[in-house]
Amino acid sequence: MVIKKKDLLRTERDVSFVGGQSIRFLIKDDGMGFSFHETIIPKGGPYHWHYKKHLESCYCVKGLGLLTNLESGEVHPIEEGTIYVLDHHDNHLFEALKDTVLISVFNPPLNGKETHKEDGSYE
Repeated sequence: MVIKKKDLLRTERDVSFVGGQSIRFLIKDDGMGFSFHETIIPKGGPYHWHYKKHLESCYCVKGLGLLTNLESGEVHPIEEGTIYVLDHHDNHLFEALKDTVLISVFNPPLNGKETHKEDGSYE
């Protein structure tokens, strides 16, 4: 399988959400056991996200942000070449200090059209 970003733009795999855009290269129906996304977050925030049913890791390929763990209070700068791992369904804030691009992986995989609910989670 070969997937090109240009072929996903303006399709159901190009999902806008409060705080950014998610281009969903792989979703549940692709059968890989995870979903793979390019997440684009323009300068702004902080945004509250809390994936109660998903684990997520994000590798920063561009930009600068702040990740705040709402349970521990820890604040981590997220810059190019940094991965953050939300392996405990971490309740968190993300603030993009500059336009930021993340490569995101979710387990279990997203179905494809999810956007954040009011509490920051996905269905």
